[in-house]
Amino acid sequence: MITIIDYGEGNLGSVEKALLHVGADAIISSSPDDLRRADAVILPGVGSFDDCIKGLRNRGLEEPIKQVVAEGKPFLGICLGMQLLFASSEEGTLPGLSILPGKVVRFRHELKIPQIGWNQVSKKAPAPHLEGVPDGSWVYFVHSYYAEPEDDDIIATTTDYGIEFCSAVWRGNVFATQYHPEKSQAVGLQILDNFRKIAEGA
Repeated sequence: MITIIDYGEGNLGSVEKALLHVGADAIISSSPDDLRRADAVILPGVGSFDDCIKGLRNRGLEEPIKQVVAEGKPFLGICLGMQLLFASSEEGTLPGLSILPGKVVRFRHELKIPQIGWNQVSKKAPAPHLEGVPDGSWVYFVHSYYAEPEDDDIIATTTDYGIEFCSAVWRGNVFATQYHPEKSQAVGLQILDNFRKIAEGA
């Protein structure tokens, strides 16, 4: 069972629908017990950094998330769900989950912010979640902030938008994308199907 974390923000239905499309067994839940029982967990994210952190903490989900990661269960962060994994964000004042070392910063260039629409990814690491995804694939973004990991070795993909920024990370059982797999058509479905397979093998 893949549990999609509900913390009061975001369009969780689109993530669930995409997972069901690739044959995954998935539920949406805000229950800490459902997270602990899950075979794998997805943290989607839409909204502001502080509001999402508050939503997690108000529902008692912060520690179960850290427990899931520590136990080695497959974990997928999407968009703001990727940013929440880091220690801090320029978007807010509250600390992040600090699962990954680094911070989240705002784009500082003359291109339109937020970045909304399709852009390409350059693969930097052999993450199993990207199996079958060609280098240079197009995926869908909606964001004004991006992660700056302290350790470049965890960068799974980069994307060029005024600068080359980290658009996905991978460390062990944790994989996260700044882009939205559930909105990225065939490429996104491939990523979610890969995650399903990883979850079923956990």
